[in-house]
Amino acid sequence: LKEEIQLKKKTKAEAAAMEKDREKQIYLAKLSEQTGRYDEMVEAMKKVAELDVELTLEERNLVSVGYRTVIGAKRNFWRTLSSVEHKEWSKENEENVKRIKNYCKRVEDEIAKVCNDILSVIDKHLLSSSHRLPLWNLPKGDYYRYLAEFSSGAERKEAGDQSLEAYKAAVAAAETGLAPTHPLRLGLALNFSVFYHEILNSPESAIQLTKQALDDAIAELDSLNEQPYKDITRIMQKLSDNLALWTAETADLPEEGGNLLFLTLNGFVSVILFYLRSFLMMFSDH
Repeated sequence: LKEEIQLKKKTKAEAAAMEKDREKQIYLAKLSEQTGRYDEMVEAMKKVAELDVELTLEERNLVSVGYRTVIGAKRNFWRTLSSVEHKEWSKENEENVKRIKNYCKRVEDEIAKVCNDILSVIDKHLLSSSHRLPLWNLPKGDYYRYLAEFSSGAERKEAGDQSLEAYKAAVAAAETGLAPTHPLRLGLALNFSVFYHEILNSPESAIQLTKQALDDAIAELDSLNEQPYKDITRIMQKLSDNLALWTAETADLPEEGGNLLFLTLNGFVSVILFYLRSFLMMFSDH
């Protein structure tokens, strides 16, 4: 009995210590965000994730913001370098092209390091401790997509396959647990469609997926109630913009161009109806 009591005390002490460390890391993460030190924000939230507890909404947002900001900056660097490389190549400045390629490789290694880091955290800690799988299979698909962006050959195929698998798992969970108007489900459709377009080079699949997401959301307008209108309209605007862009790219296809244009026009009508309905509903609330 005495040993059992001591064990309980030890367990409570460990739980209290873990909670104290959790609070400390959350505070440090917020402090790092306020000072723009996102690498340190990531490290703090990584320690929280490694506690293997289901994260609160605030904690999930801190993880997402930290990694997304770090990786976003590096991806922007890579795009800029790729653009400069193309210009130098067109000028036949081989020496400069070589310099830029070396620089690109350094940035790619940095991107890969961040992606592999968050993917390890997701697989080892976040997915196992969360029952809401869309929350972490979605970014898992995103970070594998980022790896595929600059990879080639077998590495690109492996990253693409992993990304596709993660997105499909997120879709399966989202369709059973989230309304079509939920920002997370709409965001998933947005990112997944970008994957089809940019990684698999399948604009038809990208357009079909986007169109379906719009149609499903429009069909559920009456269930919006108190859902965040700003987030929903922002994502649907991006979906609509992508439809316009991708349809313009595929307009010259002889067999499928007409069908894709028809689908996109339907999508635009759906978006217009959505905005009108949302405005009327918000106006009626006042």
